Amino acid sequence: MKPRILVVEDDRPILTGLVDLLEGEGFAVLPVADGDAALRVFHEKRPDLVLLDLMIPGRSGYEVCREIRKTDAVTPVLMLTARGQEVDKVVGLELGADDYIVKPFGVAELLARVRAALRRVHCREETVDRGPIAFGAVTVDPKTMELHRDGRACPITKRELALLREFAAHDGEVLDRETLLERVWGVRYEGTTRTLDQHIAKLRQKVEADPAHPRHIRTVHGVGYRFCSEPGDGETG
Repeated sequence: MKPRILVVEDDRPILTGLVDLLEGEGFAVLPVADGDAALRVFHEKRPDLVLLDLMIPGRSGYEVCREIRKTDAVTPVLMLTARGQEVDKVVGLELGADDYIVKPFGVAELLARVRAALRRVHCREETVDRGPIAFGAVTVDPKTMELHRDGRACPITKRELALLREFAAHDGEVLDRETLLERVWGVRYEGTTRTLDQHIAKLRQKVEADPAHPRHIRTVHGVGYRFCSEPGDGETG
């Protein structure tokens, strides 16, 4: 079956061009021109990837992405926009977008990013251990997206779960910020690492007994973070 791509773009010539390009490359395309239609088609057709312009009628691309991520943490969302400012990229990635393509873009670049996003999903589905994560007093159930610590439960996000899986797979190792961004967000993010640091801060609130003095997710200043599943009584921070 052909991969289905939902293309959300209100500029008719650009939408027509994207449909022709993607269909010519063997994809099935679901074209829409506004945010409300995008959400309706997404829930009805369940596409394999969403190519999403930000400045669209009705609900904005940001709102569409937010609504998608409330029920679907896996389908790749690639934001397509004329905006190139750093703050827009940060907001898009915070909402759960997998990549960010700035207009004008090259055909080869667009196709490469679409195929890379589809490959990442396929690889994750084949290789990711979907079992629970347990360390210290913490247990995470990916089926319910809940984190339990000391008898208390709280919801966990897709990014937080992915970060914990990456940390657990490299217990005791130092992971630099760029590596974590690339592995968890799925893109080589060349701007600020604020997005990652904010996620770590929120995650510490859930997994650490004392977030101000973390024992599991430790900062390695100037580099990144080190995860310790069973920390001793030594270094914290």
